[in-house]
Amino acid sequence: MVTAPAVPEIFEEELHSAIEARSETLQTLRELGPPDLVHLIKQPIRDVKKQVGVYHHVTGIDASSSASLAAYINTLTFSPHDKQHKVVSGLYCCYNAFSRLDMRVQVYIPGTVESYCIDERGDKRVATDELWLETYLCSVLRAYSYADDGSGDTIKKIVGVRRFNPITSTESEHKFLDAAERLFFNGWQLGSDPEIQVPNLVSNHLTTGLLNYIHTTGRYASGINLFEKLRTKDPEISSLLARVYIEADEEVKAVQLLHEAIQELPMDYSLLDCQADFCNKKGRGDLALEIAKRSVVSAPSEFGTWARLAEIYVSLEQWDLALLTLNSCPMFTYQDKDAPRMPEPQRVFLPIMPEAICDEIIDSPVDDVELVHPTLRKLHAAGFKGTFLKAYMLLTEITKKIGWDQLLKIRSQVFVMEEEYRNEKQTAPHGTTSRNASVTALRSPSPTPKINGEAHGEVEETASDAEDDVPNGASSSSAAPVVEATLEKPSHTVASEVVKAGSEDPHPISTPSNPNQQNYTHFHNKRLCERWLDNLFMVLYEDLRVYTIWRTEMAQYRSQQLLYKKSAEEWEILGELAERLHHEEEAVDAYENCLQMKFSPKAMRGVLKLEDGSGANVRDVCGALIRLVTWQYRWYSEFSPNLLYTIRKLIEEEGAVKIRSIIQGTSLPQHVLDLTHQYAALCAAFRSSGSDG
Repeated sequence: MVTAPAVPEIFEEELHSAIEARSETLQTLRELGPPDLVHLIKQPIRDVKKQVGVYHHVTGIDASSSASLAAYINTLTFSPHDKQHKVVSGLYCCYNAFSRLDMRVQVYIPGTVESYCIDERGDKRVATDELWLETYLCSVLRAYSYADDGSGDTIKKIVGVRRFNPITSTESEHKFLDAAERLFFNGWQLGSDPEIQVPNLVSNHLTTGLLNYIHTTGRYASGINLFEKLRTKDPEISSLLARVYIEADEEVKAVQLLHEAIQELPMDYSLLDCQADFCNKKGRGDLALEIAKRSVVSAPSEFGTWARLAEIYVSLEQWDLALLTLNSCPMFTYQDKDAPRMPEPQRVFLPIMPEAICDEIIDSPVDDVELVHPTLRKLHAAGFKGTFLKAYMLLTEITKKIGWDQLLKIRSQVFVMEEEYRNEKQTAPHGTTSRNASVTALRSPSPTPKINGEAHGEVEETASDAEDDVPNGASSSSAAPVVEATLEKPSHTVASEVVKAGSEDPHPISTPSNPNQQNYTHFHNKRLCERWLDNLFMVLYEDLRVYTIWRTEMAQYRSQQLLYKKSAEEWEILGELAERLHHEEEAVDAYENCLQMKFSPKAMRGVLKLEDGSGANVRDVCGALIRLVTWQYRWYSEFSPNLLYTIRKLIEEEGAVKIRSIIQGTSLPQHVLDLTHQYAALCAAFRSSGSDG
């Protein structure tokens, strides 16, 4: 029997205001929709005239029929915390993103059950079997999409969400995959991840959810079976099948499949991208390069194809072309998941279930910002998401490999710098502007964005702040002189709007590269740096500056045998900073310093992620998992795909008996250990590798 998380209660100021707020926001929903809303009417046992409205959110409940949702409401009629009230009615609201309807089940206790749906205009409609099928599939996808990665970031975004695992057996898996097969060709209607410009047959929330499920549970045979069937209807689906083959360690089949499929669809960018990624990961960037170039030609307005090409140039150590390709990436404003917009509650009740109580794992849902130095609070890179985050990670990877000074040198070789532009402007005939094509920014065709917004919105907001943060040779820190010597303030490149250009410049995909030859020494052979990329350089500078101050100060304190003091919150931020800059050991060090002071799911997850696969002590990994699983339960989540995946991989490598023994041998309370045993039992239910011995 799986332990259910406690039930949070958010009390309404006015009766039914939560339902009204949900109805009003239906027309603004763009993606999979918010978590399900469960609204209860309670009345005091001694005063039947008075009524109270309470609600919470939930994901992962079986939404395949009105009966299953009514059954969930029935589980809420008894509350161990509230013996003074009784539940007289409940309403369950579950969003159908295919038909853009809110499916609703009204339960009167004792009494009747009524099901209907509400459209964007607030009109009532009949709930049909087809609509329930769509709603069920959406609810499973939402459970995966809204799940926490173990760090607690997602949990802290919306107050009072109970998260359940939607698929706990091979029977429920069959039901999910059957629904996915029936609705697969409508998947593009659900939208897509923020890095994808236009959702299509193989890039949308349904395919992301399916791949996530297969990756989490290791149910590769089920995934291969599904995509094999679908591929007979459309060969484009071969790219999804190939990805599952690769993850299932069936690489020969994947290569054969990609070869055949690309002969049939030579310009399918998903197939080309899959092939390029495979070659690059095998250390054959030379083979991957031409494939990635073709992928860019096939889908020039997609961020992913350009980012893959930049990644390959990085692996080939062609830094100039990596920067030029990065400069060509089409950027989209990050579109966050649909979240509930609720009126201010009268009060919020967040109970702790007895099974999740553990003195060692106490954490406040609110971080103490007062204990963080303003410099650390203003690190803009921490807020990057979507395309900007991926572009920044590529830039930091280049910096890790060649260093900041060399990055600046290459940057000034390939991009027009402010000084050069001024000189060129002075020497040019009065009133004319250079029409040379090579000073044009590399722009790919950009059709009107469909779902994920317009370019450049996110980083530009931070530009002025980032520039303000760059020091003018002064710093309050004792380590500042050392830092200023190692980091030079980046010279601004010219914003692309400044220069009016005549024609499009050749893309880097057609530029020959000779590392020994300086192609960019003259102004007319240079490109304009996009403003967003210029801003990333400024943000990177600030990250490096703070990182260098930290490491220098620590070295100075250690040499003098003094204790280097930071608050737990600051250690957490420094851990994230080191992780962003690809300094794994320093990140683990900072996270561990944070954990010595207080329990932090983000720091614990950071240690787990960075030490995973690096020969980390299995006992330490199990210890971290137990604590993260318990913390998740404390905040009403019995399901984190990332934690399930980690446990599955541990069992695969070490065997279920050993892992169960290590968990059981930990000195934490038994009720806490049982929560982690439930995750391990799930691997056995799915017959994961290693779970039978």
